Amino acid sequence: MSVSTDGRLLFGGDYNPEQWPEEVWAEDVALMKEAGVTTVTVGVFAWAKLEPRPGARDFGWLDRLMDLLHTHGIGVVLATPTASPPPWLGRLHPETLPRDEDGHIIWWGSRQQFSHSSSAYRRYAAAITEDLAIRYGHHPALRMWHINNEYCTSDHGDEAARAFRDWLRAKYRTLDALNEAWGTAFWSQHLDTWADVIPPRRAQYTRNPAQLLDFRRFTSDALMECYVAERDLVRRHSPAHVPVTSNFMPLWVGQDGWAWAEQEDVVSVDVYPDPRDPLGGQYNAMIADMTRGQARGPWMVMEQAAGPVNWREVNHPKPPGLNRLWSLQAVARGADAVHYFQWRQSRQGAEKFHSGMVGHAGAEGRAFAEVKRIGAELAKLAVAGTHEASGIAILHDWHAWWAGDQDGRPSKRVTYEGVVRAWHRALWEAHLPTDFAHPEHDLSPYKVVVVPQLYLLTDAAVDNLVAYVRGGGTLVCGFFTGIADADDRVRPGGMDARLRELFGIRTLHEWWPLDAHESVECGEFRGTLWSEELTATEDADVVAAYRGGDLDGLPAVLRRGRAWYLSTLPEPPALSSLLADVAAGAGVRPPLSGLPAGVEAVRRGGLLFLLHHGRGETVVPLPDGAAYEDVLSGAQYTGSVTLGRFGVAVLAREERGAGAA
Repeated sequence: MSVSTDGRLLFGGDYNPEQWPEEVWAEDVALMKEAGVTTVTVGVFAWAKLEPRPGARDFGWLDRLMDLLHTHGIGVVLATPTASPPPWLGRLHPETLPRDEDGHIIWWGSRQQFSHSSSAYRRYAAAITEDLAIRYGHHPALRMWHINNEYCTSDHGDEAARAFRDWLRAKYRTLDALNEAWGTAFWSQHLDTWADVIPPRRAQYTRNPAQLLDFRRFTSDALMECYVAERDLVRRHSPAHVPVTSNFMPLWVGQDGWAWAEQEDVVSVDVYPDPRDPLGGQYNAMIADMTRGQARGPWMVMEQAAGPVNWREVNHPKPPGLNRLWSLQAVARGADAVHYFQWRQSRQGAEKFHSGMVGHAGAEGRAFAEVKRIGAELAKLAVAGTHEASGIAILHDWHAWWAGDQDGRPSKRVTYEGVVRAWHRALWEAHLPTDFAHPEHDLSPYKVVVVPQLYLLTDAAVDNLVAYVRGGGTLVCGFFTGIADADDRVRPGGMDARLRELFGIRTLHEWWPLDAHESVECGEFRGTLWSEELTATEDADVVAAYRGGDLDGLPAVLRRGRAWYLSTLPEPPALSSLLADVAAGAGVRPPLSGLPAGVEAVRRGGLLFLLHHGRGETVVPLPDGAAYEDVLSGAQYTGSVTLGRFGVAVLAREERGAGAA
């Protein structure tokens, strides 16, 4: 389902008019028009305003707001307010309040204080959602439904325990099967009745990792049940063309994003790179690539910051130009909408120091001036609905992340997110656009597939990787992959036998994780974070071997045919160089050759986006001596483009005569 019907990108942000006197609304709408805002998200945290007491409804203010926005040509992404129940719900129904692992109640006073498994919560959430849908489902301002907000609540209370048991019964059918899956023979954990099954709660020592894994799966599914229930209600009372979404947090561990994306018409993400992070642009690119991969269609930036946030140790503002750069970077990588949290910076509450499109400085502030420029430029880019295929896929799976993120693992220094980001960085710095894919997806469209780390792989995923290589694909795999099956049971031999054969590994003897500041020599590069003691089969090529130490002479990088295995994490330049060489050998090259460091080139909708992440000036060579026009500025270029600090050019190739290519 399309975000846009005319190819135009959506632009706007969260609008919380209930925080302001109504006389401010007219000023807001005028400033929105000045900034080129097309859509605003309304009602995300308005439950107490809409339902001030049980069963009451106060829709008058929202009627006036919807009509006002429509009159001025601004569309509404209307949210269900169920992420933040009003205090009266917790007071009257304490069972709706979640409990943590220690049994402590999570009280009202912030947000997300709901138990996903509470029947009372679900009943009240359905009631307010359906009344909103009945009243506004056919309002002419409605452009999209936004369900809840950043689903993230975990609950270890009694209602969640009952729901967890039901979930396990549906999955395993019998206690014998559950005991087998959880390995309860270890430490005398055998479950005699279903009443023995509880959520993971505080225990004396390290807890059962298979129980933790299933509880994370259950929590993701329970939250998704809440989403689907509200989604179905708004769909029932709205035209079929109105899409439904909910916003993910970037690379957040708590949701199976692949499963959730299948339930959304539009996949949305909230992304907040640190302005002081020298690799903030790479992080922004990674989240865009991951969200686009989940969506396999339209996606949107639901939230970003126009300036500083309020939750880091030190909350730095974005220097001039960085907001524009990262916004256009998201568009280059497939976003059909660019939204912010929030429109007008709050004067009260926990996020009053979180920036807005209109900051405390008002319309005279730099933030609003930059927002106006971005809005005007996005209006020139009719690329919504277009998508450029990548030749490389990064495999990512939340279940592998959950299983690997446990106590008792070989190294707590190894984090799933850190390894994935290291591999994406290597491809980004090699100027190679990438998609993200699930290990059980059809991988045949890709010439190269990389696996940074998938500790857990299902049998179907393993077979998929083997078939991909046998079908002519090139696979590059990182360390500690294919170790466990779907129940977090270590595979015989310490790694799946099919993968060992694929990569030419005869025996995996030991894992040798590295201490902080420790590295291993691997010929022309250093390995970091991890190493492995393995021996190769006779038909495998040792591309790089360890030098010195206990692993001297053993394979660090192994290749058998088109399958590569890295038993360490090469330092960034080495990993980037290796992946670039592998990609070139498979016929995958950057969109533009000769790119300077820090310049990103991405093609979308017939346009070439050049994005400069540096603070100095740089010159980007253009191919073939062709003439180009920057659709943002109207400037003409032949031969090269000069980009300044955080500079962006979006180039359309000019046609020269009837026979021009």
